[in-house]
Amino acid sequence: MEFLLEPQIWIGLITLIIIEIVLGIDNLVFIAILVKKLPPEQRDKARTIGLSLALIMRLGLLSIVSWLVTLTQPLFSIYDLSFSTRDLILITGGLFLLFKATHELHERFEGDLNQQQGTNVYASFGVIIAQILALDAVFSLDSIITAVGMVDSLTVMMIAVIVSMIVMLLASKAITNFVNAHPTVIVLCLSFLLMIGFILVAEGFGVHIPKGYLYAAIGFSILIEMFNQMISSSHAKHAERVPLRQRTTEAIFRLMGNKHYNVHDDEDTEPAPVSFGDVEREMVTGVLSLSERNVRTVMTQRSETVWLNTEDSNDKVKQTIKNSCHQLFPVCSGSLDNLVGIVRSKDLLLGIEMGEKLADIAAAFPAYIVPDSINVIRLLDGFRESRAGMAVLADEFGSIQGIVTLHDLLESIVGEFPDIGEVPEISICNDGWLVKGSTSLHDLESRLETIGLIDKQQEYITVAGLLLAVNSTIPKVSDVVEFAKLKFEIVEADDFKVSLVKVSHIAS
Repeated sequence: MEFLLEPQIWIGLITLIIIEIVLGIDNLVFIAILVKKLPPEQRDKARTIGLSLALIMRLGLLSIVSWLVTLTQPLFSIYDLSFSTRDLILITGGLFLLFKATHELHERFEGDLNQQQGTNVYASFGVIIAQILALDAVFSLDSIITAVGMVDSLTVMMIAVIVSMIVMLLASKAITNFVNAHPTVIVLCLSFLLMIGFILVAEGFGVHIPKGYLYAAIGFSILIEMFNQMISSSHAKHAERVPLRQRTTEAIFRLMGNKHYNVHDDEDTEPAPVSFGDVEREMVTGVLSLSERNVRTVMTQRSETVWLNTEDSNDKVKQTIKNSCHQLFPVCSGSLDNLVGIVRSKDLLLGIEMGEKLADIAAAFPAYIVPDSINVIRLLDGFRESRAGMAVLADEFGSIQGIVTLHDLLESIVGEFPDIGEVPEISICNDGWLVKGSTSLHDLESRLETIGLIDKQQEYITVAGLLLAVNSTIPKVSDVVEFAKLKFEIVEADDFKVSLVKVSHIAS
């Protein structure tokens, strides 16, 4: 066993094992197709027997071919070239590998690999085993010829065949999935077959090519493929950290050829400057995210809803309308839960001037009420059908949770439009952002270009709700809560709610 101490032997053995496994994938696929014709309880047994018979057949063929290539006595000559049994086997095997590799490459890039479909009628166990044996004989040829072309030691060939078949027997499903998921691995191994086939043909014509060159080329290719797989894995992990809607947006802009679009790193701690491309991205992201947003993330909360009470005097109602910048008002009797209707300020003022009661005016304009579990897309359809300008959200107990207007839906797409005198939900400060407690977590994620704040299994949708859930109690002023690589410092709060928070990235 001293030959195993040579590095070249080990390189050849490892490379041969990998190639043997890949070459055995087709055998695995066809065996899987055949065993589907058997009853389910016999399939694992047939698969095990089929691969075991393939191992025995390959070892037998390997011994025969390895013996045949030792026959170097010339059989005939053509001009100055003489050909022995070994030369004929090498040339035939090399041509076979060249044909096999070229055909497989053609099928993978231009052809269709048609697979047999299983039937509902179960076949005989013996018939299936016989078919597996016939397939093993066909699929063993390229494996054996490849082994002969790569190494000179029969022991190394047998070790490689045995190890590869054991690995396939133990992990046939996982190997098949891996190879099918990485087409470059198949192409790489088929390219190796082309190289081995060329070397065999050259050997058959008396041109000796040191196998070290072959190992160097294969080793370099494997090294490059490893780097490619590592880079692909890194990109995949990075993509998982980016929300699906943002990845879709980026793909759309790349297809559109937008040169102004810039992809920002999620770990950037500085707010990105706003440019034309950033505005476009925010709008497209908003549109793509509508289907996955609950309407509660865009509504005006109950505590911030401006409503008119039918029990108030006309002067107080007029003053409320005058002090508000809204055009639509919920009209209620005593409390927000006793909703009478939704009325425009113009209609309200005209009705009051004509001496009508506020309750009578509101009764002529019934409210559009929707459940608070509806998503934004369905709400848009509801607005279109009802032609309402405001929707009232009610929970399963009939309690009003808030209101949504078309203006709110527009802000969910293009960003916030603060009214005159209104403080923005999110504003930039020296070293972070000042955020209202009522700000939607969805809007905060979009503005800060981060992820991890929204948990669909939780019921909270606002910054204040998140802080209460993480802290378990209502935080006090100057308290600091860290979550999802962000630091939340409480700026304004009372015994009942969090009103204003300073948000900044945690330095890594």
